[in-house]
Amino acid sequence: MFNSPKLQPRSGLNIICILAQKTIKLITMSYRQTYYHIVFATKRRSPILNEEKQAELFKYIWGIIKNKKCFLHRINGHKDHIHMLVDIHPTISLSSFVKEVKASSSIWIKEKQFFTKFDGWGNGYGAFTVGHKHKNRVVEYIKNQQVHHAKLSFREEIIQLFEEHGIVYDEKYLL
Repeated sequence: MFNSPKLQPRSGLNIICILAQKTIKLITMSYRQTYYHIVFATKRRSPILNEEKQAELFKYIWGIIKNKKCFLHRINGHKDHIHMLVDIHPTISLSSFVKEVKASSSIWIKEKQFFTKFDGWGNGYGAFTVGHKHKNRVVEYIKNQQVHHAKLSFREEIIQLFEEHGIVYDEKYLL
């Protein structure tokens, strides 16, 4: 069992202690993989996020995410909303993450006067967990926002996402 004389236990108790120490080390290590598909819209769903300037906005949001030690897998959007697939650092709550992204990007947009009619982000957001095996499908979905919105409105899209994920929603909160 032990090849080195230095590792030879003196009694069975030492083996238990060695194994217990290794077990404790394994137990104290945390592993997780959580992808969030996050969607949020402009205030009153105003269609003001023109395509020409979206790339710059997305780059800025990516910087916010990176500074929070989170990982952005994909970001895209349409005239009135944004989709992101992110892995949020375990020390950050989902709600504080979204609040930071929306607040910081809102200030930046207003300072730069990037989207002249931008009045802020709407209240709330949608967040959907995504399993690792579905990650690439969601990345492709986010990539193809312009194609989806040739057929679906934001309202129809968000209802579809709610229903796919079993989320109960109240119609009165959907504009």
